[in-house]
Amino acid sequence: MSGRGGGQRERRRIAQGLALLGTVLVLVLFGGVGGASAHAALTGTDPQDGSVLKTAPTEVTLSFSESIGLLDDSFRVLDPDNRRVHTGDPGHAGDRSDTARVTLPKGLGTGTFTVAWRVVSADSHPVSGAFTFSIGKPSATAPPVPVDPSGNTVAGTLYDAARYFAYGGLALLIGAATFVLVCGFPGPVRRLLLTGWWILAGSTVALLLLRGPYERGSGPADAFDPSVLNETLTSRPGLALLARLVLLGAAVFYPVREQARERVVLALGGLLTVSLAVTWAVAEHASAGIQVPVAMVSSVLHLLSMAVWLGGLAALLTALYRSAEPLPAAVVNRFSRLALASVTVLVVTGVYQSWRGLGSWDALTSTSYGRLLVAKLVAVLVLLAGAGASRRWTGRLMLAAEEARTAAVPVEERVPQTVGAAAAPAGVRSEGAHGPSDGGASDDGVPDDGAPDDGAPDPDHEPSDQTSDKSSDKSSDKASDEADRYRRALRRSVLVEVVVGIVVLVITTLLTGTQPGRAATEAAAASATAAAGETTTSTTTIPFDVGTKGGHGKVQIELAPSRVGENSVQAVIYGSDGGFATVPELRLTFTLESQRIGPIDAELTDRGGYWGADGVTLPVAGTWTMKVTVRTTDIDQVTVSKTVKIG
Repeated sequence: MSGRGGGQRERRRIAQGLALLGTVLVLVLFGGVGGASAHAALTGTDPQDGSVLKTAPTEVTLSFSESIGLLDDSFRVLDPDNRRVHTGDPGHAGDRSDTARVTLPKGLGTGTFTVAWRVVSADSHPVSGAFTFSIGKPSATAPPVPVDPSGNTVAGTLYDAARYFAYGGLALLIGAATFVLVCGFPGPVRRLLLTGWWILAGSTVALLLLRGPYERGSGPADAFDPSVLNETLTSRPGLALLARLVLLGAAVFYPVREQARERVVLALGGLLTVSLAVTWAVAEHASAGIQVPVAMVSSVLHLLSMAVWLGGLAALLTALYRSAEPLPAAVVNRFSRLALASVTVLVVTGVYQSWRGLGSWDALTSTSYGRLLVAKLVAVLVLLAGAGASRRWTGRLMLAAEEARTAAVPVEERVPQTVGAAAAPAGVRSEGAHGPSDGGASDDGVPDDGAPDDGAPDPDHEPSDQTSDKSSDKSSDKASDEADRYRRALRRSVLVEVVVGIVVLVITTLLTGTQPGRAATEAAAASATAAAGETTTSTTTIPFDVGTKGGHGKVQIELAPSRVGENSVQAVIYGSDGGFATVPELRLTFTLESQRIGPIDAELTDRGGYWGADGVTLPVAGTWTMKVTVRTTDIDQVTVSKTVKIG
């Protein structure tokens, strides 16, 4: 009854642990996790965001930090009335794969135009955004810029969930198959292997269908659109998913059993396993960035070692709980050595991939990729601590199992015999037990104690035999109890490893969808360089007329750097004849009416030939109104205004 009650309590603990794990996974998958950012980052636009052009541009060009792929709907250009402008087909500028370009029609008119764009990064993740530019002058009421241009979130959420299941299915499939072949214990693990195959196959089909809506940012209904599906099947990620399905079909015919250890069979299995891992590497971060060949090899090894370790843990846990008979200690010991080799490969490849993805120590805390990497490192350390505990319990289990086996061997088989007494009954002690004999057996076959040698047990020694057998039984029972206790402790430690391992798998999946720290840093540097190379001084010309003879002209105002913060102002006055003119007074104020800021007086001073001011602080980005008051005589003056874009 105690054994049955203990088993029920243990099953309840397992159920509670799985329920807690499921809650954690739901929170991670669907709660509070921001959208994945891609490898490529926008580094520049032409026209520039917020710029005001005198004439309409003939095309729009975007520049990125990495090569990108285009969709047939990569650009949406909206006019000032929020109507879509008919554009040409998207393409690359100058055959550069890190650019995107679309031609614009003639006769765009004036006002503010909005450009919403969406492209696919080289590592298969879509990236999107929007910006505005104006022709002639900004619109009085600019159309709203999309706040979240990433598209439909339902398709993206479903796609991300399928990615989680794909990683889990791969770990179960490879880990269970390796456990059977290397550790030599099929048993209940076969069902786990089949479960992993179905999870991986189902999630791959889901990824193939959802790939199109995920790239386009459309709804899940587009998954069955023939044109969208055809575009997916001809893309690199789509081809990788198709290859994965073919490999899974071939895996059905692979003989996963303990006896299937022939070199040819093992070689085919290894080739099949590596090929499955490659279908991930060709469509993730390893396929873009620096050192692509080395990164691809590292990614494949990292993924395989993860699958062997985490999937093997699930197989070990299944064998410990579901096996009809106690799991042999030798099987646990084999997996312990296999797990140690997998962890070694994980550490080496993980260090390289972390260096490649981060690029600097600052990226550990300043980027989302770095923070996720820190969380993964903490989880892996916890996992290694659990693995260390499991190895200790494995060692104790091996010793207890050996003691139980030794105690169960009959006495006559495990007590050393002398050569002359090799055929003596179990109850007869050797010479060494009682000291030297009195000459051994007599010539007539009668032993030295005078008893006939009829082969019957000596009654004087029979009680000693029974006592030895009872002692042996007690030792065997004690060793068996210790082995059971160690086996239960091993079950608990392996269960903890599996739970933490799933958390590590979730974080790993998040990392594959997050922009690496190195890419984020390089993109920021590229944007800063592009901004530094741009002409940041804005020049605005404002005509004026005070209504007197010769009282008209224009004021040319230069504002640098025309951005939020401190700016310098230089104002030059041209007279009616087009030459330089002098006036007794010139005032300039800035007002941001939408935010009810201002007027801010620039406090211009006459600097001999021009008016100027330094340290004019404009605190908020937006379209500001400049009001200029020009006084030509003591009684003649006029106030004129014009807008300026502050970035």
